[in-house]
Amino acid sequence: MFHIVLYQPEIPHNTGAAGRLAVATGSRLHLIRPLGFSLEEKHLRRCGLDYWQHVDLHLWDSLEQLEAAAAPDAHFWYLSTKATRSIWAPELPLRDGDYLVFGPETRGLPEAWITAHPDHSLRIPMPGQHARSLNLATSIAIVLYEGLRRSLPSPAAG
Repeated sequence: MFHIVLYQPEIPHNTGAAGRLAVATGSRLHLIRPLGFSLEEKHLRRCGLDYWQHVDLHLWDSLEQLEAAAAPDAHFWYLSTKATRSIWAPELPLRDGDYLVFGPETRGLPEAWITAHPDHSLRIPMPGQHARSLNLATSIAIVLYEGLRRSLPSPAAG
Protein backbone atom coordinates (compact mmCIF):
# COMPACT_ATOMS: atom_id res chain seq x y z
CA MET A 1 0.00 0.00 0.00
CA PHE A 2 1.26 3.46 -0.90
CA HIS A 3 0.56 6.54 1.18
CA ILE A 4 -0.61 9.69 -0.60
CA VAL A 5 0.26 12.72 1.55
CA LEU A 6 -1.23 16.12 0.73
CA TYR A 7 0.49 18.90 2.66
CA GLN A 8 -1.93 21.78 3.22
CA PRO A 9 -4.12 21.09 0.16
CA GLU A 10 -6.07 24.10 -1.08
CA ILE A 11 -8.47 22.88 -3.78
CA PRO A 12 -11.24 20.46 -2.80
CA HIS A 13 -11.68 18.74 -6.16
CA ASN A 14 -7.97 17.79 -6.26
CA THR A 15 -8.32 16.19 -2.84
CA GLY A 16 -11.50 14.44 -3.99
CA ALA A 17 -9.64 13.08 -7.00
CA ALA A 18 -6.76 11.98 -4.71
CA GLY A 19 -9.29 10.10 -2.56
CA ARG A 20 -10.63 8.37 -5.64
CA LEU A 21 -7.08 7.39 -6.67
CA ALA A 22 -6.47 6.07 -3.15
CA VAL A 23 -9.54 3.83 -3.33
CA ALA A 24 -8.66 2.63 -6.85
CA THR A 25 -5.12 1.66 -5.84
CA GLY A 26 -5.63 0.47 -2.27
CA SER A 27 -3.63 3.43 -0.98
CA ARG A 28 -4.07 5.51 2.15
CA LEU A 29 -4.72 9.27 1.95
CA HIS A 30 -3.10 11.56 4.54
CA LEU A 31 -4.06 15.23 4.77
CA ILE A 32 -1.83 17.67 6.64
CA ARG A 33 -3.66 20.67 8.12
CA PRO A 34 -4.55 23.40 7.57
CA LEU A 35 -6.86 22.47 4.73
CA GLY A 36 -8.05 25.16 2.34
CA PHE A 37 -11.60 23.79 2.45
CA SER A 38 -14.02 21.80 4.57
CA LEU A 39 -14.11 18.02 4.23
CA GLU A 40 -17.88 18.43 3.86
CA GLU A 41 -17.52 20.63 0.77
CA LYS A 42 -19.65 19.50 -2.19
CA HIS A 43 -16.76 19.79 -4.70
CA LEU A 44 -14.73 17.33 -2.66
CA ARG A 45 -17.60 14.87 -2.52
CA ARG A 46 -18.46 15.34 -6.20
CA CYS A 47 -14.89 14.53 -7.35
CA GLY A 48 -14.66 11.63 -4.94
CA LEU A 49 -18.04 10.40 -6.20
CA ASP A 50 -19.42 7.49 -4.22
CA TYR A 51 -15.85 6.41 -3.43
CA TRP A 52 -15.33 8.95 -0.64
CA GLN A 53 -16.92 6.71 2.00
CA HIS A 54 -14.25 4.09 1.20
CA VAL A 55 -11.22 6.40 1.44
CA ASP A 56 -8.73 5.33 4.11
CA LEU A 57 -8.31 8.93 5.31
CA HIS A 58 -6.01 10.18 8.06
CA LEU A 59 -5.74 13.80 9.21
CA TRP A 60 -2.58 15.25 10.76
CA ASP A 61 -1.62 18.60 12.26
CA SER A 62 1.91 18.48 10.83
CA LEU A 63 4.15 16.39 8.63
CA GLU A 64 6.36 15.78 11.67
CA GLN A 65 3.38 14.19 13.44
CA LEU A 66 2.84 11.82 10.49
CA GLU A 67 6.56 10.99 10.26
CA ALA A 68 6.62 10.12 13.97
CA ALA A 69 3.67 7.75 13.52
CA ALA A 70 5.15 6.03 10.45
CA ALA A 71 7.18 2.83 10.65
CA PRO A 72 10.86 3.49 11.40
CA ASP A 73 11.93 2.20 7.97
CA ALA A 74 9.30 4.21 6.05
CA HIS A 75 10.49 6.14 3.00
CA PHE A 76 9.11 9.62 2.41
CA TRP A 77 9.38 11.01 -1.14
CA TYR A 78 8.94 14.76 -1.64
CA LEU A 79 7.50 15.71 -5.03
CA SER A 80 8.49 19.08 -6.44
CA THR A 81 9.22 20.82 -9.71
CA LYS A 82 12.39 22.04 -7.96
CA ALA A 83 13.75 18.53 -7.37
CA THR A 84 16.46 17.27 -9.72
CA ARG A 85 15.83 13.51 -9.50
CA SER A 86 13.29 12.11 -11.96
CA ILE A 87 10.58 9.66 -10.95
CA TRP A 88 11.73 7.62 -13.96
CA ALA A 89 15.30 7.17 -12.72
CA PRO A 90 15.94 3.43 -13.14
CA GLU A 91 17.64 3.08 -9.76
CA LEU A 92 14.79 4.78 -7.88
CA PRO A 93 13.71 2.49 -5.01
CA LEU A 94 9.99 3.32 -4.95
CA ARG A 95 8.34 0.52 -3.00
CA ASP A 96 5.14 -0.58 -1.39
CA GLY A 97 4.61 1.29 1.88
CA ASP A 98 6.28 4.52 0.73
CA TYR A 99 4.85 7.96 1.46
CA LEU A 100 4.42 10.27 -1.54
CA VAL A 101 4.31 13.86 -0.27
CA PHE A 102 2.74 16.58 -2.43
CA GLY A 103 2.54 20.28 -1.64
CA PRO A 104 -0.26 22.82 -1.90
CA GLU A 105 -1.41 23.69 -5.39
CA THR A 106 -0.31 27.35 -5.41
CA ARG A 107 3.16 27.04 -3.88
CA GLY A 108 4.31 23.42 -3.66
CA LEU A 109 6.38 21.97 -0.84
CA PRO A 110 8.71 24.21 1.14
CA GLU A 111 11.98 24.50 -0.78
CA ALA A 112 13.90 23.79 2.44
CA TRP A 113 12.43 20.25 2.46
CA ILE A 114 13.72 19.61 -1.06
CA THR A 115 17.16 20.94 -0.14
CA ALA A 116 17.23 18.89 3.08
CA HIS A 117 16.22 15.65 1.30
CA PRO A 118 17.82 15.74 -2.18
CA ASP A 119 17.97 11.93 -2.47
CA HIS A 120 14.28 11.66 -1.57
CA SER A 121 13.02 14.59 -3.65
CA LEU A 122 11.52 13.77 -7.01
CA ARG A 123 10.16 15.57 -10.04
CA ILE A 124 7.97 14.52 -12.92
CA PRO A 125 9.80 15.26 -16.19
CA MET A 126 8.00 17.87 -18.31
CA PRO A 127 9.68 18.15 -21.70
CA GLY A 128 7.24 20.86 -22.82
CA GLN A 129 9.07 24.18 -22.66
CA HIS A 130 6.11 26.27 -21.51
CA ALA A 131 4.81 24.15 -18.61
CA ARG A 132 5.73 25.11 -15.04
CA SER A 133 3.76 22.38 -13.31
CA LEU A 134 0.97 19.82 -13.64
CA ASN A 135 -2.38 19.65 -11.90
CA LEU A 136 -2.01 18.10 -8.44
CA ALA A 137 -4.39 15.18 -9.10
CA THR A 138 -2.59 14.43 -12.37
CA SER A 139 0.78 14.48 -10.59
CA ILE A 140 -0.48 12.13 -7.89
CA ALA A 141 -1.74 9.68 -10.50
CA ILE A 142 1.55 9.69 -12.43
CA VAL A 143 3.73 9.10 -9.37
CA LEU A 144 1.37 6.64 -7.69
CA TYR A 145 1.05 4.44 -10.76
CA GLU A 146 4.82 4.58 -11.36
CA GLY A 147 5.25 3.34 -7.79
CA LEU A 148 2.71 0.57 -8.36
CA ARG A 149 4.41 -0.43 -11.60
CA ARG A 150 7.77 -0.70 -9.84
CA SER A 151 6.40 -2.63 -6.87
CA LEU A 152 4.51 -5.24 -8.88
CA PRO A 153 6.30 -8.55 -9.43
CA SER A 154 7.88 -8.85 -12.86
CA PRO A 155 5.91 -11.06 -15.23
CA ALA A 156 7.47 -14.43 -15.93
CA ALA A 157 9.55 -14.55 -19.08
CA GLY A 158 7.66 -16.42 -21.65
